[in-house]
Amino acid sequence: MADGDADLRLQVAAADRLEELARAAGSGWASPPPPGRPAAGAAPTLVRAWWSGLTPAQRRWLIGREPALVGRLDGVPVAARDQANRLRLGFWREELLAERRRLLGRVPPGPLAAVRLHAVAGRLAGLEALAGRLAAGGEPRAYLLGLDPAGEGRVVVALGDPDHADRVLTYVPGMTAGLDDAPGELGRAARVLDRCVALAPGERSAAVLWLDYDAPDFLPEAASAGQARDAGPALHRFQEGLRASHVGPPARQTVLGHSYGSLVVGVAAREHGLAADALVFVGSPGVGASHAAELGVPPGEVWASSAPDDVIRAARPADELGRQALLGAAPLAAVLGWPNRTGHELWFGHDPSDPGFGGRVFGSGRGGHTGYWDPGNPALDGMARVVLGR
Repeated sequence: MADGDADLRLQVAAADRLEELARAAGSGWASPPPPGRPAAGAAPTLVRAWWSGLTPAQRRWLIGREPALVGRLDGVPVAARDQANRLRLGFWREELLAERRRLLGRVPPGPLAAVRLHAVAGRLAGLEALAGRLAAGGEPRAYLLGLDPAGEGRVVVALGDPDHADRVLTYVPGMTAGLDDAPGELGRAARVLDRCVALAPGERSAAVLWLDYDAPDFLPEAASAGQARDAGPALHRFQEGLRASHVGPPARQTVLGHSYGSLVVGVAAREHGLAADALVFVGSPGVGASHAAELGVPPGEVWASSAPDDVIRAARPADELGRQALLGAAPLAAVLGWPNRTGHELWFGHDPSDPGFGGRVFGSGRGGHTGYWDPGNPALDGMARVVLGR
């Protein structure tokens, strides 16, 4: 357990003991529960106003006794959400262990139970790796802003404090992302942050892994925009929360989507609006828009990159071979000639890395669909420069 978590538990226990003594002595003093709670779905600005109106003692009371509420509220300061969510790590771990026990108790286990056991083991490993990163300390400090082990698992983690940063990146991963591979996805956000620090050592930057949606697991799922649409309201609210809880002049906020995550970002921006100064799409199958002007960010702040050997470039609805490859009906090798094909329409709209989309393009070296974060790939510096506004 991290020292900060232990200190918080001691403070809550001490406060409980003081209240017990006060009641026993008949002094009438006690720390009452904070009045009211934000309504479900309350705007982050209203959440921030509610939190600001509480006394420090009331905030500690809520963190210690209602961590599930505090930890998920967009608009509550990052440090408070982190404290609340760290207190729940043991509870989430026990949920996964209980699920594993239930599956192991089935006789005979059957093939479906074996698949589920494997998935639970992956989520447990992901949770343990994240817990280790949270406990490790060091720079940049990690902040746990949300976690849900159910299903494939969801998690939101910040590296560096977004509330006090000059530049904040929100990274939205794509297909198959879940709690099991969250440490790897966090590593991608960390690489962009490292480049930001190297390029602008005097500026405070933070990077957030936002995996608070149900990412597609299989290609037929990824062929639909349904899960991206479902994610839109939550991403909109999260970005509004970053604005609401920020201290000092507004940070430059950039939202980066990879693969299916670029569709999540594009749909959220077009249908709900995003509190973002720049949008970045890498390895995109289309962003649900025909032109950058539909995305609601300042002109010149829509950016994209597509590697020359990224298979996502086969995702063209008018191309039957590409369609079959994406849906698993044809081998991937059958579409390796796609760079010679013509047209700029991808599965979910106009290719954002085409100049005709109206955005701006930065280069990428070869590396396939996941090589944008490889050391030495110019795309890595390209992403960092957008975050920095350079």
